[in-house]
This record gives sequence, structure tokens and C-alpha cells, in this order.
Amino acid sequence: MGAMTKILIDVKHVCFDLDGTLVDSYLNIYKATVKTLEVLEIPGTFSNEDLYSRIGHHFLDIFHDLKIPVPDIEHFINIYKTFYFDFIDDSELYPGVTDVLEYLKSNNIHVSLLTTKGQDQADRIIDHFHLTKYFSHVMGRRMEVPVKPSPEPLLLICKNLNVLPSESMMVGDTELDIRCGISAKVKTCGVTYGYRTREVLEKENPDYIIDKIIALNS
Repeated sequence: MGAMTKILIDVKHVCFDLDGTLVDSYLNIYKATVKTLEVLEIPGTFSNEDLYSRIGHHFLDIFHDLKIPVPDIEHFINIYKTFYFDFIDDSELYPGVTDVLEYLKSNNIHVSLLTTKGQDQADRIIDHFHLTKYFSHVMGRRMEVPVKPSPEPLLLICKNLNVLPSESMMVGDTELDIRCGISAKVKTCGVTYGYRTREVLEKENPDYIIDKIIALNS
């Protein structure tokens, strides 16, 4: 067991975002999105940058912003999920992810996941990267629970793990993660290597901003 880092002092639970925080999945998401729109014969074009800067948001909001008419978003998502795993080899863990998760587990710190991906998809992705053993709780998108930036899913995770929000930390790469954490009254840590710039994260006033995930255990 290593010495606790300053960032993790008094932290008993770390909740991670998925895309842009643990997994570099942009190309995977882009290819699956384009393929699904083509198969469903939905008109609309967008650049790499258009999608890149919106990763983390629900597809409903993404398509609204891009003015792409998707009449049945749940049908789109169901088809998208099947194509997603056709391109899963385009996703990869960020450097240091496994080391950090191992460090947290060895220090008896609960690890959870909070993502807007569907529950089944989130579970499958975590399993694909052989990370399941590290997670005490995985919270994917569920019909009865609001998505980030609502604090509700994060508070549910804290309740299920029997830890206080004040003993928890939210780690993510987008404004949605930081706003979720602040609203839930947990510590917040933004990461700059994901899909938002440092400038975007600084505007959200997280407790910490790190450039590499390994900063959590170094």
C-alpha cells in the first residue's frame, strides 16, 4: 500500500467518467455514429470536431445541436450499440489507467463508474478492457435516473457504496462531470487529456485539474 497522495486525502470513493477519462474512444464513437446514421438512412453530416467537442453529452442533445433529425433516439442507440463493438479496437485505455485503479483498490478506496452510455454497454466496455474487478459500482444510463450533470446518479452511487459525498471524488474530462460533482457536493477533478480543453475545465472551478491520470497516485 503506497502513501496517499494529496489529491486523495480523506477520499474513500473515486467515481470516474468513461469516455475521455478512462478510455480514448473518440474514433470508435465517430465510426459507429456514422455507420448507424447511414444504415438508418438519416441525412446529416458533421465534422470530426463537431462530434469531438460534444462527447459526454446524450445523443439526443448532440443531434439537436447538429440539427440532425433522428426521429427515434432509442432505436438509434440500440442500433449504434451493435455497431460500437464492431469498432471497439479503435478504443484504448489512456496510459496509466490500470495502474491507478490498482492503486485505489490496494488502498481500499471504492472505485465507481458514471457514464451516459447505457448500462449494458458500459458493463461490456469495462469487461472488454478487463477492468471489472476494480469497480465497486458501474452506473450506466438508466431510464429512471437523470444523466449528468444531474447529481442524482452520483448520489445514488454514494448511497449504494455507503460512503458520504464529502468522502467522494468525481473525475472526468467534461463540464458535465464537474457540474455533477459540484452539485452532489463531492470533490471534483478535471482531466485535460480528454475531450475538453484546460480552459473549458477551469471555467467550471473543479478542486483539481490534472494532465495525466497517473497524477492520482504519484
